[in-house]
Order: sequence, then C-alpha cells, then structure tokens
Amino acid sequence: SIQMNVKTLNETAAVSASLPGVDAQTALFLDFDGTLVDLASTPESVVVLPGLVPLLQALNTQLGGALAIVSGRKLADIDHFLAPLQLTTAAEHGACYRRINPGPGGRPHPVEQLLVLPDFQVLAPDVFFLAAQHPGLQLEVKSSCLALHYRHAPELEAEARQVMQDAVARAPGMTLLTGKRVFEIKPDHVSKGQAIIDLMQQPPFAGRRSIFVGDDITDEAGFAAVHTLGGDSAKVGLGDTAALYRFADPTAVRRWLSRCSLALTRPPTPLQPAQHLLLPSERPRP
Repeated sequence: SIQMNVKTLNETAAVSASLPGVDAQTALFLDFDGTLVDLASTPESVVVLPGLVPLLQALNTQLGGALAIVSGRKLADIDHFLAPLQLTTAAEHGACYRRINPGPGGRPHPVEQLLVLPDFQVLAPDVFFLAAQHPGLQLEVKSSCLALHYRHAPELEAEARQVMQDAVARAPGMTLLTGKRVFEIKPDHVSKGQAIIDLMQQPPFAGRRSIFVGDDITDEAGFAAVHTLGGDSAKVGLGDTAALYRFADPTAVRRWLSRCSLALTRPPTPLQPAQHLLLPSERPRP
C-alpha cells in the first residue's frame, strides 16, 4: 500500500497527524535537490525520473499556477532538468526570480535578478586556487552565489570552510551558508524564507495557505517563513529541523504529491489509491 503517515518522529516532536493535503487554495513551495530528486554525486548528475515533470505540470495547473520551485540552483539548471516545463522559480536561494503568469499557456515574466556580484575570481581567489589544487572539490559559480562542494573530498571540509570564511570576511554584505557537503557564499539579505514571503505577496500565491518542503539546512529559513504565514512545512530525511512534519526521502515526497494531485481531481477512496501519476518504479506491485 502507498498509504503512509508522512510525519515521523522528529528529534524533538512526537508523531501527530499527517502532513495536510494540498487543496485548491494552497500555495506550494518545493525545494529541488534532495526533495523532488535524489541527491547525486555531482550537481549535474541528478536524475529526474520520467513521471516527475508531468506530475508537477498537473499540480501547477490544478493550483492555478501557485506552485514554485525554491532552490539554491541556478535558474538555468532548474529549467534544464524540468524541460519543457517552466515554473515560477526562486533560484540561488531567492537572488533570482522568474514568475509565470497564472492560467493556461501562462507566459514567464522577465527574470528578476536581485543582485549580480563582481567577478568571483577577484572576490575569492583563494577559493578558486584551492578547487584547482584538489579534483575532489567542485566549484559552482552562479550569478549571485559561489558554492564549493566537497562531497568527493570530505577530508577537506575544514580547509574548504576556512577559505570560504576568509572570502566572506573580505566581502561586505555577504554571508556563508552551510549545506550538505557544500559551503556557499551568498548575499546576506537573500534567503529561501524571504523568497517565499515575497512570492506570497503576489498573485497567484497571495491569500493562500503555504506549504514548503525541503531537505537541507538552507531550507530552515523557508520553514520559518511559512510558519510566520500560518502555513505548514516538511523536512525530507534526517536531522534537526524546525519543520513540523517529515518525509523519509524524495520517493515519499513524490508519492505524496501524486496523492495530492489525485485529491484535487476527485476525492480519493480506499478503492482508488493515488497511483495515476506515480513514477512506474514507485507503483506498488500487485
């Protein structure tokens, strides 16, 4: 059976009800890596399973466009992985916005770039030098952020942290963000939480109940934001969190989204489990 209680034990919270379902008045915010897709060895090697794009497209239509991706990724990366679908997106932790007009055939608004920084090679030369010396490190240069991944070189965590801290110390208005095997320099006024608050002030998100699902430390600001808005939050995977609910993994998230889509189409019954948009590998066997 795919029926499940999507809230499991937090380190500091007891089990209660399942994560509330998505209805026609929900504003749904979703992280990408580790939430919609499983984490991979490199940012470019994540796999988008075949049923995910149709599922997101269906939900976006059912919610009148009130579905947004909120990610540390570059906007071009999100569009590449979800092609041909384009969704409202807050990329680079909210430093870059692209809104889509609600309704069938909605056209994208112009991309709103909150801040474009000077050449990162000038801002943080030691970071580039360290990455060049160690093939296990991967540097990701964005328009407003700089990420140093050490997934393949965990023994370099302390050294990677130090060069990034030194770079931030020389860059007023910037802060250091810690994620899963990654350190990232970003504008200090930019966060996923602020991105969600900003989008919730605009149609079609305004006036709706917000839900945000994410998996990383970088998503905690998003959880806090939806709580201030009276919404709900869910963390994917283990670890301390302010989120109210928890999913085991991205597979559980995709199953929940599929059930939500079916519920928006027609009321689910015990004889009609929400399997219509499950990825083939995730459907229960007879």
